[in-house]
Amino acid sequence: MATKTAQKGTINVQSENIFPIIKKFLYSDQEIFLRELVSNAVDASQKLKALSSLGEYKGELGDLLVEVLIDKKKKTITIRDNGIGMTEEEVDKYINQIAFSGAEEFVQKYKDKTDGATIIGHFGLGFYSSFMVADRVDIITQSHKEKTQAVKWSCDGSPEFTLEPTKKEGRGTDIILNISDDAKDFLEDYKITELLNKYCKFLPIKIKFGTKEETIKDEKDKEKKLTVDNIINNPTPAWTKKPSDLKDEDYKSFYRELYPMTFEDPLFHIHLNVDYPFNLTGVLYFPKIKQQVEVQKNKIQLYCNQVFVTDSVEGIVPEFLTLLHGVIDSPDIPLNVSRSYLQSDGNVKKISGHIMKKVADKLEELFKKDRKDFEAKWDDIKIFMEYGMVSEEKFYDRAKKFTLLKNTENEYFSLEEYQAKVKDIQENKDKKVVYLYTNNAEEQHAYIEKAKAKGYDVLVLDTALTGHFIGHLEQKLENVTFARVDSDSIEKLIDKGEEIKSKLTDKDKESLKPVIEEVVPKEKFNVIFENLSKDETPFTVVKPEFSRRMQDMSAVGGNMFGGAMPEIHNLVVNTNHPLVSKILKEKDEKAKKSLTKQATDLALLSQNMLKGKDLTEFVSRSLKSL
Repeated sequence: MATKTAQKGTINVQSENIFPIIKKFLYSDQEIFLRELVSNAVDASQKLKALSSLGEYKGELGDLLVEVLIDKKKKTITIRDNGIGMTEEEVDKYINQIAFSGAEEFVQKYKDKTDGATIIGHFGLGFYSSFMVADRVDIITQSHKEKTQAVKWSCDGSPEFTLEPTKKEGRGTDIILNISDDAKDFLEDYKITELLNKYCKFLPIKIKFGTKEETIKDEKDKEKKLTVDNIINNPTPAWTKKPSDLKDEDYKSFYRELYPMTFEDPLFHIHLNVDYPFNLTGVLYFPKIKQQVEVQKNKIQLYCNQVFVTDSVEGIVPEFLTLLHGVIDSPDIPLNVSRSYLQSDGNVKKISGHIMKKVADKLEELFKKDRKDFEAKWDDIKIFMEYGMVSEEKFYDRAKKFTLLKNTENEYFSLEEYQAKVKDIQENKDKKVVYLYTNNAEEQHAYIEKAKAKGYDVLVLDTALTGHFIGHLEQKLENVTFARVDSDSIEKLIDKGEEIKSKLTDKDKESLKPVIEEVVPKEKFNVIFENLSKDETPFTVVKPEFSRRMQDMSAVGGNMFGGAMPEIHNLVVNTNHPLVSKILKEKDEKAKKSLTKQATDLALLSQNMLKGKDLTEFVSRSLKSL
């Protein structure tokens, strides 16, 4: 029934005024008003489309469109749609009746559990978010139903409203926001463009904001400029389509759409498409993951029915999967609760577990389908693999079949293959098998060459997570330990059951130790004696595997030891080297010290630890001896 005259009333908020509460508690999320109003307009268009498909709407649909308009002179923003529209009764039902048991109860219950954006959306307050930026809001709406009167609703942010008949051409709804002084930034084109791109980029109905010029060529190949609608969104993004309808180039094109400032193509993608026991769609991409784990995060965008929600998905996907890029879309993730609740929510756990399973399935498929291609990608994904295996037990159980280890010869082995290889190389198979590795092949070149000369293999393990990863493998792999190739002498690292006797007596060692300690600082070096082959270097600088690994893990893990781990190295003295015996026998104290200094400086130089004044003096002494 049409409204004959202007009607006044009070919005049914069964408590004190809701509007100051919206402004007070949701002010930090002011920008989401546009997301909510545009989403409502899209819903109105979608509903009309549904009624048409069911035969309940007989009229022409036309070109369904949502339009956002700015009038700087009038200080208004209008969100316009040509969707389902509303009758007077529907305005009264959907706008005037807000079912709250009490505003105070609402605030107390939810203020600590969520951000403003999700409070708004969850409680059906989408329209009322407009009062976060507007002093007055007008609704002009014409229902799609025949013989209905267009109506205008107005409210100034108090519970009082007016509702009166008006004129409007065509079905649909205009929401007109009279922008308040403290929100005038939203009258700038760049600001609205920014928000539409953030929240509405993939909504399923075309969204127009202004016009733009396009250059086309006519039949005579002459360039011609046309003014066309500026459609800011892609209504049919890749994740809404069937994987069978998409080619690899389509996925790459969508990746560039998501990340326009990224110039590298992703390594590969995973298309998610689940409708039972939960709804989940999306496309995840493996980028070339760099060494800095933290830099990669916040690249997965979470959508709810194509409406952007957040790019902070911790608690929704496993921590290590936050290194991936892409989109997940699910209406089944509860967005109105705290992160701690999310982590314990059964449905979220199922979704998280499914995503992890799909990632593992894809990696295993690539490994089995084309091993060489998988190896070529390994350096770009290995830190992701290490992160996943250390942090998620279920992922480790799957990934151990296709995790690779690369050696200094650029050969790749599965964990099982490498276990067999090392057991064949190393003797005393009843003892622990040692996996030698380097984290910097250039700096540790001399140590690598020594190991290779003795017939041993050296792995390349050089990510920020190496310390955590090898520690985890040592717990999982039977009878295996890891040692960095420069952490000690090969003879000590790999016990072949042979005992090398020392040419020095205990008394000789006691005599020699203070001479060495005089030329290297005690607070940085422990002088230790080892019975090595005479072919080994006289002095070697090593960093004990345990302390070095703890220091690396502490750096990555946020310094779990409460302070910087001291950097102490071992200066290993080869008791069987002729130079050591020569130093011991030297009677001239000055010559003895000079010889010791030159030999220790050589050891430091080989580890790139000789710096500044010490390096200058070393070069000078070396030149004089030529």
